[in-house]
Amino acid sequence: MSLVESLEAYPALAEAAAQLFYVACQSEVTQQLVERSLPVVAGALGASYAAVMTGEKGVWRPVAAFGREKTVPIELLSDVLDLDAPRGLADWLATPLRAEGTTGWVLLVRGTWETAPAGDSSLEVVCRWLGEAIATTMGHQQSRARLARLEAIVGLVAQWRQHSAMEPLLVSIAETSTRLLEAERASIFLWDRASKTLVGRPALGVEGGELRIPENAGIVGQVVASGEVRRVDADIEADQREVDRRVDKKLKFETRSILCVPLRGAGGVLLGAFEVLNKRQGNFTRDDELALVELAAHAATALESTQTIENLVQTRKQLVDHAASGVELVGECASIGALRSAVKRVADTDLAVLILGENGTGKEVVAQSIHYLSKRRHEPFIAVNCAAISESLLESELFGHEKGAFTDAREMRVGKFELAADGTLFLDEIGDMSLGGQAKLLRVLEEKVVVRVGGSVPIPTKARVLAATNQNLAELVRAKRFREDLFFRLNVVSLDLPPLRARGEDIVLLAEHFLKQFAARARRRLPKFTAAARKRLLMHPWPGNIRELRNLMERLAYLAPEDQDKIDAGDLEFILSPGTSPATSLGDGTLADATREFQMEFIHKTIESTRGNMTLAAEKMGLQRSNLYRKMRQLQMDVGEDNN
Repeated sequence: MSLVESLEAYPALAEAAAQLFYVACQSEVTQQLVERSLPVVAGALGASYAAVMTGEKGVWRPVAAFGREKTVPIELLSDVLDLDAPRGLADWLATPLRAEGTTGWVLLVRGTWETAPAGDSSLEVVCRWLGEAIATTMGHQQSRARLARLEAIVGLVAQWRQHSAMEPLLVSIAETSTRLLEAERASIFLWDRASKTLVGRPALGVEGGELRIPENAGIVGQVVASGEVRRVDADIEADQREVDRRVDKKLKFETRSILCVPLRGAGGVLLGAFEVLNKRQGNFTRDDELALVELAAHAATALESTQTIENLVQTRKQLVDHAASGVELVGECASIGALRSAVKRVADTDLAVLILGENGTGKEVVAQSIHYLSKRRHEPFIAVNCAAISESLLESELFGHEKGAFTDAREMRVGKFELAADGTLFLDEIGDMSLGGQAKLLRVLEEKVVVRVGGSVPIPTKARVLAATNQNLAELVRAKRFREDLFFRLNVVSLDLPPLRARGEDIVLLAEHFLKQFAARARRRLPKFTAAARKRLLMHPWPGNIRELRNLMERLAYLAPEDQDKIDAGDLEFILSPGTSPATSLGDGTLADATREFQMEFIHKTIESTRGNMTLAAEKMGLQRSNLYRKMRQLQMDVGEDNN
């Protein structure tokens, strides 16, 4: 019988039908509708008591009631659900609500009737109207709730995607879930398969904010094992027995109700479980379950993305730390100590630095030290040798070019300034750059933008520029071979690297440092320098500076016999300049002449290595200062003024 037919068959109930649907239009939530409808139902049926009851897991509770009754016939309610038909017991009548969304709901009334109604009775008609009204309101309520939930989730997911670290993301997800589902707490349990544990975070009251439980423990363990949703109600004793109270004791928390859903990543891989605890009013509902399932899907995506980002950040940090550990200013002489101090002072600034020194003195090592000590250490360090690039290609190399900009430009190419991004661009041998290239470089340094060759779009750059040269830029400026404005732009801070021959005992320190590195790579025992070898190292002028010394140590590590545990002076003879030998380098005169030349050269090198400090030079040669002056006068050497 349709609704229209039922109105025609029961005209006396037409007013009740109108009232029910009017109440449905005025009610925003189901609870409100049922409370307002039951007086209408009771009046239409002449009942003293009317209630809508719902049963789950053998427990019955009223959705709403009109009138007062201490007890209700539970057996009657169960029979109605089992038989899916109206039933009566004494002066009680009950019938199932058959509209969508009211599964498991029963209309129960009490009154005085001569016979229990059967078939399309007035009770069934009124019950049908009530069910339709409830379904209408419930549908509207669910639509509004789902729309609000989706709006909230969209906003929250956008916030989650801003997190690049796992811990803040987990906290944000927990706070979101508790607020949206009106719960007291929430946790995400990630499954650590290797250790067969579930790691819950955030875990309030636990040191470190992390709770570890066996993978089969409690409700969370059941969800992970079955991959299905679990709900625990506060007033169902059987459910409460499944709650792991050991966790409650550890957290100093009382769990009353639980909603737990599986957490699945890409491809349906089970990552763990998402749990909310203690609904603030009543128990978690089917709508809460749907909301948490939806939240879990977005949370899993956010967690996987954040984990990927976190892994990449960690990998990059490890690579940067490894690269930084290989950059070391080895040495104990005063000039290196001053240089090391200056590097630390300028590293974390944006000042332009000009690094000066002979070839092979370690200018790029100083530039890398500045980079790795700065806040830019996790950004790229890009080195460009200006002397190795032709003038025609330098602009393309530094600024990039668009496809078709010139004959060989078959595709777009990003320049070094763009590659350096927020990092450091090291321009080595800046003195060899053409005047045209200097002008373009100056424009970029002043305007902080680059334009690719053949392009027109300005590209901002925040790269810090460090420059180096082995030439005297001031003289190049005077000779009109280097732009004066660029010189002043680059020379905000200048660092002057001493040649190796002027670093005294640092020569031996560096030799031992490099020999240790190369011996480890060659997988051989580390040989030691004899006293004669040390003296020979100190006597050599090192025209190739540190690069020459490093190459020598590499050759020793790989070519010296594996059973050789000492490096003697004879093993170093090949470090002399090409075309010379130890015999001819001392001259072709008598032994006395050779001895005199050796003494003069030795004294000169020692004084030079101490930068003219006669006291220190005398100590290195095992002499008193006065004896050193006497010896120099005997050899007819220039003593000069004694400022020490």
